[in-house]
Amino acid sequence: MQRLYPTAEADGSAGLGTPLGLAEAYAYPERAAGPYLRANMVSSLDGAARYDGRSAPLSSEADMRIFGVLRALADVVLVGAETVRQEGYRPAKARAAFAARRAADGQPPAPAIAVISRRLDLDFTAPLFTEPATPTLVLTGAATPEDRIAAARAAGAQVVIAGDGDGVDPVRTVRELAALGHARLLHEGGPRILAQFAAAGALDELCLTVAPLIGGGDAPRIMNGPSVPGPARFVPRSVLEEDGFLFTRYVRA
Repeated sequence: MQRLYPTAEADGSAGLGTPLGLAEAYAYPERAAGPYLRANMVSSLDGAARYDGRSAPLSSEADMRIFGVLRALADVVLVGAETVRQEGYRPAKARAAFAARRAADGQPPAPAIAVISRRLDLDFTAPLFTEPATPTLVLTGAATPEDRIAAARAAGAQVVIAGDGDGVDPVRTVRELAALGHARLLHEGGPRILAQFAAAGALDELCLTVAPLIGGGDAPRIMNGPSVPGPARFVPRSVLEEDGFLFTRYVRA
């Protein structure tokens, strides 16, 4: 893996071949700065977030390495219920290379998965709820039926009310997770949910993998929802490359 930007860094591409080296390249701001939400998404050259209904065909071995590192740095991973179903989400793994780092920072061995769902129409017998290293959270609104909330709690999930109606409020979601001690937040989509967070001004950083692939079709973009006021300006933090894939990192201006 090589660093294309910024080229002036003295260490160039040093360390990018190791998980801990990548961790330094993608380090979060200090916790004292408050909660910080980054998103990690992949897109084809023609702007598709999925191919044949899933993101995996657009990924690569290097993309999955960065995917693993970003999870290993996070306190919690946010994901929409539709993406959980489409991608067959499982619990985040505890990674040996990060065990000491996470322990020293007061983090559990693996980040929690936080599923955003309006109706909690989820399979609570799935491994995401029965086999997590860190208990799974579900984020929902105050109008969610009580029987679905009870079912989530019976499955061992932690229910977080993050909205007054039948959905979640992005800004309140960040606030509620921060109150639980989750300051380093990672958003993995899908496109509709991510667009809502960006439109609310809750997104601090976007890590976007640009795959050297063209798929056509009618797949959604990485954000496929409400417009972002402005549009909002983000500035590049870094660009890495391997096997034709570009790994970009942009932060809110």
